[in-house]
Amino acid sequence: MSRRSTENGFHPGRRIWLRGATAAAIASGMLHLRSALAAGTLPPGVAQIKGDVRINGKPAERGQRVALGDVIVTGRNGELVFVAERDAFLVRGDSRIEFGSAAARGAVTVLRVLTGALLSVFESGARREIRTTTATIGIRGTGIYVETAARRTYACTCYGEAVLTPVDDPAAAETVRTRRHDQPRYIYGKGMTNMMEAAPVINHTDAELQMLETLVGRKVPFEPGNY
Repeated sequence: MSRRSTENGFHPGRRIWLRGATAAAIASGMLHLRSALAAGTLPPGVAQIKGDVRINGKPAERGQRVALGDVIVTGRNGELVFVAERDAFLVRGDSRIEFGSAAARGAVTVLRVLTGALLSVFESGARREIRTTTATIGIRGTGIYVETAARRTYACTCYGEAVLTPVDDPAAAETVRTRRHDQPRYIYGKGMTNMMEAAPVINHTDAELQMLETLVGRKVPFEPGNY
């Protein structure tokens, strides 16, 4: 057997087969998602999985419900799309999300983005809250993208209304109302002169927002473009 055939103990034919199998798995997931959308409905639960995704320490499964108290962890190349009630979510790679509630505050649904990034679309009128190490974001129906870093949170209220509150300076809270990615913000931890500042639009797209809204039978409230 040639040196090329046995390099690293991995035959080229095996490598090609694995690539094909991975592509087929991704295509199968997309086909399932498209079929559900064509039917006009998608029940609550996991809609799409890519790479290493775990819920409560176990590999996520398509159709699995995400319930209050669940912990979602994605690997470096992982990604998860899921529906919970009338809200839909896209969890990026290298993320840890805790899906819970704050009963003392009127049973508000709370998502704790401990690491990584989360794109969400929420039903209008429902009380929701996203928390990171530097920010608390109050929501009443909106599309929002949140990305965490060591000393700051990135938050783009893609449309709708959100209240952005720095954890270390609640008096600096700001209510943001936007129609289409109008006022992205960086929200900082203590030690900064300005706890919030304007930011660019990064790392999320109109197409992703469209996909999430479609999962719950809605449309984005603008004409999608190049974001």
